[in-house]
Amino acid sequence: MAKLYVLLSLSLSILAISEQKTPIVITTWNFVNSTITAWNVLKQGGYSLDAIEKGTSICEEQQCDGTVGYGGSPDEDGETTLDALIMDGRTMNVGAVAALRRVKSAASVARRVLEHTKHSILVGELATKFAVQMGFHEETLTTSISKRMWLKWYYKDHCQPNFWMNVSPDPSKFCGPYRTTDDFTHKNYDWLPLTKIDRFNHDTIGMVAIDNKGDIAAGTSTNGAKFKIPGRVGDSPIPGSGAYADNTVGGATATGDGDVMLRFLPSFLAVEEMRRGASPTEAARTAINRIATHYPNFMGAVIAMNMDGAYGAACHGLGDVPFPFVVQDISMDQYKIETVNCSWPLN
Repeated sequence: MAKLYVLLSLSLSILAISEQKTPIVITTWNFVNSTITAWNVLKQGGYSLDAIEKGTSICEEQQCDGTVGYGGSPDEDGETTLDALIMDGRTMNVGAVAALRRVKSAASVARRVLEHTKHSILVGELATKFAVQMGFHEETLTTSISKRMWLKWYYKDHCQPNFWMNVSPDPSKFCGPYRTTDDFTHKNYDWLPLTKIDRFNHDTIGMVAIDNKGDIAAGTSTNGAKFKIPGRVGDSPIPGSGAYADNTVGGATATGDGDVMLRFLPSFLAVEEMRRGASPTEAARTAINRIATHYPNFMGAVIAMNMDGAYGAACHGLGDVPFPFVVQDISMDQYKIETVNCSWPLN
């Protein structure tokens, strides 16, 4: 009888090990190098916050898709600014920066906000001042590529497309500023082409990680929308919108048309749906459907993971192109790229 008990206990232990999914990291899009970097932290017993910071920082350094880090998505004035967030699901603490100027390491600056202030978000020029106080180096975020991109948009394309509404161009200026129009009609709207929202315009790295202690963290980094109105901040640095984490439930992160998505706090909603018993896939679908019901033309995706390491995703607005995300956990020899179909409504 004793031998049977030992064998049964051993079998259950082996089964538990074989089903173990944590530590684990999931990442939006096909940002493989960021996933590998974060996984290397986790597999060595590192903290989930470290995995998020280092993983998103790799994307900043490598300028993923031209929409993360320096040298991409210049605003109307030709300047690149950065947004980033990091959230600790153990303490429910958040650090974020928005419209960060002249400092490349946005994710690391967000981590310093979390660890060295009682605030949650610092923005603009004064976020840069804080970064310098924390030892970060000031340098231009403009590159030859981003400069050429802006020059073409400004001189050849006459500042189109852009994000203005209900305004008319000032005829005395080559390219803006703009004047409000009291009697705004469809006729004077014709000069405003639609801004294309796609992977290479609203592409954020979002990550969720669980370490071997069960601590969950989530984070984002982006340089925002191309040719945005200076000062614009999207969803990425907003807790509950760009990302959210709670050790007792799980974590989620979002990517896409941030001006629309932040109105619905999709990452928070996905976590709350998992709290109510939904699977990660169901939770992500609920968050996406909530947005699409009001904005059927928006582009975006949500990835979600519960505290046990089960994960899922949902997306909208990519047409026939599936949305990719990267996963690596303790059961895998290497990372895996998953995809999800973006047809709507999602069932």
